[in-house]
Amino acid sequence: MLVLSRHRDESIIIGDDIVITVVDIRGDKVRLGIAAPIEISVHRQEVYEAIQRENRQASRLEPQEARQIERLGPPVRRDLRRTRSDDI
Repeated sequence: MLVLSRHRDESIIIGDDIVITVVDIRGDKVRLGIAAPIEISVHRQEVYEAIQRENRQASRLEPQEARQIERLGPPVRRDLRRTRSDDI
């Protein structure tokens, strides 16, 4: 693990197209801004782990259970113009 020190408004660049900026520091909490291409998923760790659990559970569905889910209808689509801050 690489550990870096940054002040507010300073950034770290990962590769050629991911920029992480320290937006704010309050006590023991740091707010980060992350600029990344839309094809790269950015999640908090606990959200990522929950997604992985749900995916594993869904992959274990029996065919009959999957057909019952299909009968519920299509999922409601979120606005595709969301920003990265929607995941924070």
